[in-house]
Amino acid sequence: MERIPILRMGEYLLVTVQVEMHDQLALTLQEDLATRISETAARGVLIDISALEIVDSFIGRMIANISGLSKIMDAQTVLVGMQPAVAITLVELGLNLPGVATAMDVDRGMQLLRAKVQQQ
Repeated sequence: MERIPILRMGEYLLVTVQVEMHDQLALTLQEDLATRISETAARGVLIDISALEIVDSFIGRMIANISGLSKIMDAQTVLVGMQPAVAITLVELGLNLPGVATAMDVDRGMQLLRAKVQQQ
């Protein structure tokens, strides 16, 4: 089964999506992230979607679900690398990704993630 790698960087988890997401892969990622947050007691999750050119409504909802799930498990989530076409599509679909913090790139995302974790 295809999986998206989840890397541990200290108290954070880094997810870099390098393949086009499909529904089953998104569901698997959600389950894998929940498991890794629990196993590592991660305080934050950074999800890099810079390689994604298309995000449909299901994938958008899954990103919001992952953020909510992480928060319940005491981890903050930051989404980085959103392509302009993806942002436009999400807005056109009426998805505003409640609770999902975003940043332009990984560096800014890590700064934001660290700040959010320190505020807890």
